[in-house]
Amino acid sequence: MTELDSSTWPPAPIRTQRLVLRGSEARDRAAFIELFASPEVGAHIGGARPRDALERSVPEVPGRRRGLFVVELDGAMIGTITFDRRAAELADRLRPDAGESELGYLFLPEAWGFGYAAEACAAALGWFAAARPGEPVVLCTRIANSPSMRLARKLGFTEVTRFEEYGAEQWLGVWCSVTPAGRSTAAGPRE
Repeated sequence: MTELDSSTWPPAPIRTQRLVLRGSEARDRAAFIELFASPEVGAHIGGARPRDALERSVPEVPGRRRGLFVVELDGAMIGTITFDRRAAELADRLRPDAGESELGYLFLPEAWGFGYAAEACAAALGWFAAARPGEPVVLCTRIANSPSMRLARKLGFTEVTRFEEYGAEQWLGVWCSVTPAGRSTAAGPRE
């Protein structure tokens, strides 16, 4: 993925039936700290970080960077969605010559189980398809993370490979806004 330039980031807020996807603001700081200090969230990302260290290190406006959406419900941050370039040194890639766009998401535990991740990720993928027509997106998750596996499939990601990393079996899937037959998959998740 070429870097999202300042003329395309942040985009106008994206509104779904229940959520708003937007750039980060100072009012999100406490939620960012809660997200990264959460043992439940940390179980999926290599461990929770100490709250006191986060209090010292998280900037006044956390997460202000290209590719990061704050997911807001009723005026409060409940999670984040990111589009990042998959690291070039990783062996499990679609294209050996260029980094793929990788979808990431983290939600506060109290937001789990309500379909917010599916709703927000589908909206973010729709935005991505319009911003980068035809460019594939990859998603990597642990096989043991069954909710994340279900979400990947619901969003229309298809398996590319499985591999061992961080002491666990990983799953790499791909999503593209245009299928080989030319039909768009960006309209939303498949059921």
